[in-house]
Amino acid sequence: MNLEKGINFGGWLSQCIHTKEHYDSFITKDDVIKVSELGFDHIRLPFDYEVIQNKDGSFIEEGFARLYDFVQECRQNNLNVVLDLHKACGYDFNDAGTEKGNSLFDSSELQKMFISLWDQISKRFAKCQNVAFELLNEVVEQNAADAWNKLIAQTITVIRKNAPKTPVIYGGIQWNSASTLKFLAKPVDENIIWTFHEYEPLIFTHQKAPWVPGMDLNKQIKYPAKMSYFREESIPLGYKGKDVTDITDNYDGNYILQKLISEAVEVAKKNNVKLYCGEYGVIDRAPTTDTLAWFKDIHQEFTKFHINHAVWTYKKMDFGITDEHYKDIFKDLIQLMTK
Repeated sequence: MNLEKGINFGGWLSQCIHTKEHYDSFITKDDVIKVSELGFDHIRLPFDYEVIQNKDGSFIEEGFARLYDFVQECRQNNLNVVLDLHKACGYDFNDAGTEKGNSLFDSSELQKMFISLWDQISKRFAKCQNVAFELLNEVVEQNAADAWNKLIAQTITVIRKNAPKTPVIYGGIQWNSASTLKFLAKPVDENIIWTFHEYEPLIFTHQKAPWVPGMDLNKQIKYPAKMSYFREESIPLGYKGKDVTDITDNYDGNYILQKLISEAVEVAKKNNVKLYCGEYGVIDRAPTTDTLAWFKDIHQEFTKFHINHAVWTYKKMDFGITDEHYKDIFKDLIQLMTK
């Protein structure tokens, strides 16, 4: 199946108010048709566990029916689907580092629920040849690497009993950082894809974002620029600044992308695993000319290393490429994403 050039449907079944009214209105069949007509070959569909699973571990048939209908609609429009579990019971990337925190890796009961959920998904979608499974979006905590590897192995064992050939996707820790793929255990199963997300330099791609600690909500950041320019800001480059501390100020910001992506490619090649960038994009508060320059740079790396990708995101969510902000560069963006 092709997962070469995709787009996320963020905000529909995840990071949203979970109501039938929202589900019915945010995305429609017309959106699926539009994505196909634009030239994409797949949709990455983030969904929260609340869509199909209750907190007591029981399942929601209406939610499964919604997912199934969407998959069939995509098939009819020659689109593949990545079913991305964006939030699990006991795990939400937004809660990492907060007082609420995450408990998935500390609770055997929650881990059983997680595995049970994937058991059900894999049973129900095993015969859908246009589907791939993404186990969990953006594990964050640095100390979760070993526990995550263990849960991956247990979950894949269950999935393979139901869906022996369906592609399974998962990434490393620290928000699916490209630099943390090296902490993943070597796959013992076939048809595994490793994923990473790429938003560097974060100070540019997330400029003026109120949810980023320390971000100046009024300052415009340009791209491209020298590293010294980005280092002047309060937001660290890379995960807590660790990924790019060895890059000198004389380098252009594009070198961050080159360095991190090439490292991911090297690790994936060593482990004989395909590589997929499941999220990348620039916020709708950034200047559009600079946004297009960033997209050209990252797609140059995708082309160089033959990396499949899915842009974040289709509409709204501060990154929606079909929104008014991107109008002047929309055709250029689509050409880059779908060529």
